[in-house]
Amino acid sequence: MENLITLLQAILLGIVQGLTEFIPVSSSAHLIFVPWLFQWNDPALNSLAFDVALHLGTLIAVLAFFARDWVRLIRAGVASIVERKVGVDMDRRLVWYLAIGSIPGGIVGVLAESKVEELFHPPSASAIIWIAIALATLGFVLFFADRLASHLRDLNQLTLRDAILIGLAQALAIFPGVSRSGSTITAGLALGLQRDAAARFSFLLSTPIIAGAGAKSLLTLLNQFRAGAFGSSELVLFVAGFLAAAVSGYICIRLLLRYLQNHPTNLFVYYRWAMAVVLIVIALGRG
Repeated sequence: MENLITLLQAILLGIVQGLTEFIPVSSSAHLIFVPWLFQWNDPALNSLAFDVALHLGTLIAVLAFFARDWVRLIRAGVASIVERKVGVDMDRRLVWYLAIGSIPGGIVGVLAESKVEELFHPPSASAIIWIAIALATLGFVLFFADRLASHLRDLNQLTLRDAILIGLAQALAIFPGVSRSGSTITAGLALGLQRDAAARFSFLLSTPIIAGAGAKSLLTLLNQFRAGAFGSSELVLFVAGFLAAAVSGYICIRLLLRYLQNHPTNLFVYYRWAMAVVLIVIALGRG
């Protein structure tokens, strides 16, 4: 019975990761406070290996959904290198915008990821309050960015300046509660992009960062696996979380892009504010 409950917790955390990686509400925050809220203390669910499995699941989701885009972009990127020319071709420009936009997040991740992990793992009441403050603050920024934005530009009108600014915004997502998609979609909206265009660029921009972080952590995971650190029961949890994150992430991307074509981001803003209040109240109550 206990094993079944832990398996269900792994699946639920995979679904949480798949949804919140792409909805602008912060997946890192949810993976911290959901087990904290419900007091799920199984070591396997709080391990680096399980975290890697969940992120690999969302990586598979975004790669699968944008597979055609990435094949086209990679071909365009190779062609631009071979010909030493970018020109006016949007695919060539976009692939270099994505590469350049990924640099700030990559640098911050390498320099600060371990320090941020130490601050929020394991979560304390003060850490949860800081996450709540980040959730609420980015909620206000997203609210005003969406309200004041022109929503006129599509991806064909993206510039190098836009890519750099959105990339800098992505670097802020290292702090739980900010949200990678939240910060990049907010920046895209503030720069006048249409909502679905901002989300599409956000998801494409997240792919190199998720892949890089996943590859780095995967090396650690493989070394632990070779050392016999995991048994069959842990591996079942990792696979369950991976599959749940991949399936829910794919569905989430599809639904979110459709939703943002005709709706503002208010739903996610209100969720961030409500969750911030809930977390602060519970954190103060637990002392």
